[in-house]
Amino acid sequence: MSDAAGLAEGGYASAARTIRRVTPYLWPEGERAVRTRVVLAMLALVAAKFATVVTPFFFKSAVDGLAPADPAKHADFLLVAGPVALTVFYGLMRLAGVGFGQLRDGIFARVGQRALRQLALETFRHIHALSLRYHITRKTGGLSRIIERGVKGVDFLLRFLLFSIVPLALELAMVAAIFFFVFDVWYLLVVAVTIALYVWFTFKVTEWRVKIR
Repeated sequence: MSDAAGLAEGGYASAARTIRRVTPYLWPEGERAVRTRVVLAMLALVAAKFATVVTPFFFKSAVDGLAPADPAKHADFLLVAGPVALTVFYGLMRLAGVGFGQLRDGIFARVGQRALRQLALETFRHIHALSLRYHITRKTGGLSRIIERGVKGVDFLLRFLLFSIVPLALELAMVAAIFFFVFDVWYLLVVAVTIALYVWFTFKVTEWRVKIR
């Protein structure tokens, strides 16, 4: 195994350990209020993704309403009112997508801040429990900046786990279902292969950059 491959494998193992370490803070034992907030945040997330995926259908219906199959059977009022109403619903769905996303962040804020406080407190107690020799031979005060950066990194990691990976998988599944039922399996296959190639290329280029750096 080359040094670069070993470093990459060690980085993945370290990342996996970090994820396993911080994940329990999202679902703590005996903390019903925290778990309720996580569930509500996830429901708001699902609602936001659903609104985002459904929004183009209202826009499509509004455009189709401007050119009905048989204009003679549509009164002028209905010909105008239908697309206008659908356009209003289109705007409402876009607003709902953003609104549910903000609601999700507001609900999850307490969960994230609680996790950060606990991590910072555990780190602080661990440092003060170390031997006197450690504090004499090292600049203990300089660790405060490292702790602060670590806490901010954990905050980013918690939000990334809950609001980036899971939502992306959910949105991809919903879009894949739409492509399959509205179009056909070949259309879905082309999109899936394109996304897979994009992800593969991104990982390869990122690893290449890391090796150079």
